[in-house]
Amino acid sequence: RGRILGVVPKLYLPNYREYYEKRWFASGAGLTGLDIQVAGQTAPFGTDLIFAASDLPDFVFHMEICEDYWAPLPPSTFGAMAGALVLANLSASNIVIGKSRERQMLCASQSARAVAAYLYSASGPGESTTDLAWDGEGLIYELGELLAASERFELTTEVVCADVDLERLRLERMRMGTFNDCAAVNGHPETRFRRIAFEHQPDFADRGLMRSLRRFPFVPSTPAKLAEDCYEAFNIQVEGLRKRIVSTGTKHLVIGVSGGLDSTHALIVAAKAMDRLGRPRSDILGFTMPGFATGEATKSNAWKLMDALGVTGEEIDITAAARQMLADMDHPFAHGEKLYDVTFENVQAGLRTDYLFRLANQRQGFVVGTGDLSELALGWCTYGVGDHMSHYGVNAGVPKTLIQYLIRWTLDTGQFEGEAAETVRAILDTEISPELVPADAEGNMQSTQDRIGPYELHDFFLHYVIRHGLKPSKIAFLAWHAWQDAEAGEWPIGFPQDGRNAYDLATIAKWLETFLFRFFQTSQFKRSALPNSPKVSAGGSVSPRGDWRAPSDGVARPWLDELKANLP
Repeated sequence: RGRILGVVPKLYLPNYREYYEKRWFASGAGLTGLDIQVAGQTAPFGTDLIFAASDLPDFVFHMEICEDYWAPLPPSTFGAMAGALVLANLSASNIVIGKSRERQMLCASQSARAVAAYLYSASGPGESTTDLAWDGEGLIYELGELLAASERFELTTEVVCADVDLERLRLERMRMGTFNDCAAVNGHPETRFRRIAFEHQPDFADRGLMRSLRRFPFVPSTPAKLAEDCYEAFNIQVEGLRKRIVSTGTKHLVIGVSGGLDSTHALIVAAKAMDRLGRPRSDILGFTMPGFATGEATKSNAWKLMDALGVTGEEIDITAAARQMLADMDHPFAHGEKLYDVTFENVQAGLRTDYLFRLANQRQGFVVGTGDLSELALGWCTYGVGDHMSHYGVNAGVPKTLIQYLIRWTLDTGQFEGEAAETVRAILDTEISPELVPADAEGNMQSTQDRIGPYELHDFFLHYVIRHGLKPSKIAFLAWHAWQDAEAGEWPIGFPQDGRNAYDLATIAKWLETFLFRFFQTSQFKRSALPNSPKVSAGGSVSPRGDWRAPSDGVARPWLDELKANLP
């Protein structure tokens, strides 16, 4: 312990305003491949050093000094391209009004652009205050996100700690081809830097995960960020649909309105698209199509919503057509048996979509799809002639957990009042159900989440699979950390107290297995034939033409095996 690993000189010396460093110091420009005698040791010296822990994979760091990261091309940029995942800055930086904000901006920008963690430490109260003052600001950023910060102007010694996800950074660089292209354009810095190996050997035990994790990775926890994300997501959907209306010259939009979350949000998006085009909302044709299990509450909400939004509403009861189809197929239900199998369900789902497409033909319109990102990830849709298909899907880039907040956002921003607002609030409180199977003897309706698991967990899994590509065991660990205690951590603004769930590791593993099997093995063929829809979240989409290009006949075994092998 205590060995000097290397000495890194400052490259850029400020000589303006209060700074006169060039009076006393020289730049380290051009100093590479050298050694220096210091403290009785010989150590590598130069601007070409990165330091790599031999006992902690991916812990590779680069050092720069103060002004270096104010330069147009910071030395840490080349250190990152040479392989450093952690960039550190020791800074004898004084404080003036607004400088803290500037430091934070630079740290956020450099950590995002260099796909790295950035550690910054400014001088504190031990410095002379003859002409300057010091705040001792310490910052830790990762991919543009602030992980931890010191208490500024603190007189006691501070240590700023945060968990940095080195694997996440490495995977992000692998995914982002531009990073490697930049290294190639700049002559492969990794061939010019010296890699100084050392043993990290921390002298403390595992402290556990300190990092705060969002239970809902698609839903920001702060009011300002949530409002900003909802504004962008909603307008992406509206603009996507608006352009498709213009490009097709369609006379009408045809939407199946069930009274559930997805069709409600799709109808709201359609209404705003028509408003933006200056067209009457009556050009939207909403159809409610009750079947064997349609509840009176959802049917009533569907009608109230269509009336309140001013769209043209119609009703087509599909039960007679469904009975005829089941009879033609010689299905046991046609002979009085209470067999509510997948055929029974999909006959209804298929008829609804078939009607919508034929109505679109008849009314010179196109079908607006209502299915969301969560359903597409799980394959929870009827393929082909079913809710899987439409002419344009407005919700396909939006996860279920975010749709609820988007709908609330339209209420909070005063876009709907009176009966429309009351109806939307009632829909938000409705159990998520396809309403394809009649209620049981106790009156319990079919529940999607009882069948396939909680959407709040599935959206968590989805984010870390399609956005970060993490291995299943790590996703399980992160989910357990986020969901093990309902009283710990932050919840999204306005999240109801009685809906704050907690999950143990066994429950998380159970539903993660379900997610992995459905996502990787049983549902890709549906995603391979998706209609057009706009990408909404940076967390990714499942479009076969965009973020998720995968074989329809893939298998889930490698993911399931990894999870099983590494769970405690």
